[in-house]
Amino acid sequence: MSARHARMRRCLWLLLAGMQPALYAAEVEVRIAGSSATGQLVCALFASEAGFPTDPGAARRLRATATPGDPICEFHEVPAGQWAVVVLEDANANGRVDTSFLGVPTEAWGVSGNLRPSLRAPRFSEAAFTLEATQRLALAIKVAE
Repeated sequence: MSARHARMRRCLWLLLAGMQPALYAAEVEVRIAGSSATGQLVCALFASEAGFPTDPGAARRLRATATPGDPICEFHEVPAGQWAVVVLEDANANGRVDTSFLGVPTEAWGVSGNLRPSLRAPRFSEAAFTLEATQRLALAIKVAE
């Protein structure tokens, strides 16, 4: 093999190696049920318990417009691992969970696994799911106050 062919082969290998993360990235589709809002929905994808469930700045966020059907948020190129999703009906478009003086949410919300503990916020470990490298995961999350 000539030196030129060896360089071309090495360049092609490096190019393909650089594309590997995109080829092995997972997808998460979140279908939101029970939304009654006419405004915005915020979907937040958390990679750890840091900030979960109320700090959307600690997560990958998407916005969806509330519609009569079930709106969808789609997260692309998500690395494999443990993840949890929070959905918020952002009635006043401030991008955060509004709460009463007791800390109870005043806007509709939901988390992956659709659990709703009484008297406390859900934990990351309770809402977490495992995502494989090339998986396309579809979740249905119900929002309610």
